[in-house]
Amino acid sequence: MPDDHEVFSLGDWRLESGSVLPDAKLAYKTYGTLDADRGNAILLCSYIAGTHEGYEPLIAPGRCFDPERYFVIATNLFANGLSSSPSNTAAPCGGPDFPSIAIRDNVAAQERLVSEAFGIERLALVSGYSMGAQQTFQWAVSHPERMARIAPWCGHARTTPHTWVFLEGMASVPRLDPAFADGRYDEPPRNTLRTLARVYAGWGFSQAWYREERFKELGHETVQDFIRDALETRFLQRDVNNYLSQVETWQRHDVGETPGCGGDLARALGSIRAKALVLPCRTDLYFPPEDSAREVACMTGATLLPIESVWGHYAGMGVNPADIAFVDGAIASLLRAPA
Repeated sequence: MPDDHEVFSLGDWRLESGSVLPDAKLAYKTYGTLDADRGNAILLCSYIAGTHEGYEPLIAPGRCFDPERYFVIATNLFANGLSSSPSNTAAPCGGPDFPSIAIRDNVAAQERLVSEAFGIERLALVSGYSMGAQQTFQWAVSHPERMARIAPWCGHARTTPHTWVFLEGMASVPRLDPAFADGRYDEPPRNTLRTLARVYAGWGFSQAWYREERFKELGHETVQDFIRDALETRFLQRDVNNYLSQVETWQRHDVGETPGCGGDLARALGSIRAKALVLPCRTDLYFPPEDSAREVACMTGATLLPIESVWGHYAGMGVNPADIAFVDGAIASLLRAPA
């Protein structure tokens, strides 16, 4: 876990569920300098099992999140191991007893950070990948006047039934491993983590990606090498309770459930006032562009711009240079356009 971050204390944080997260912490990192008028701030929201570091390929001079032009605030989701999480919260709220977290809980905490720590009234942009996209949509619905633009990529405003099923399959894996011990493990349940990687292998990348043997571009001669050396290695770095908490957050999310929207997704999306650029990947298996098109149709003046790539969900991860260049260029253009 990176240690180059700051922590914003939230106190005893009442969650949407009614539970209280004691001594809650929101981890974040800033890049660049805030202008005197506080008008150059960008908020980046992290994704499942990721941290603020995941966006650093795009936080560089000449990139869309240029720290020489913008003040970039990169936040960390609850349960990612840096913000309050099952792995770093004391009993009686640690481990499997960590309370259920909603995307709106994360957004509410971020709003306090933006307002109280930095005195920012209006953000130039809110953006994020995957679960970061979920937070981006929620920001635009919960605080429609607080940002000029949004750029969610490879993510939806609500979790569809199909994505819920994919996530349920992932969440079911630990229950089959006695070493998981209902989340009360003393040592990391490594078989659970290896199995999660193998289940995920069929979802993170498209059929065309495998057919074209794109794993060789990452230095793996066979698909078996790729799964073992890349995906298993990545999953073995995760805490299972943290991961399951974030999966539950993802499964539960729907901006239509925002107070005042009456469970109506179209009504919620129609309330967005920010200039929006929505960037799905053409071959994303759990955030397909057809679902994004339905959401964009409910928004006023939003632009749908698919990433034409065979890299599936990983098109947004910064792994493939062509895909990250596309995202970089598209968001840079959005930032240049009048709000």
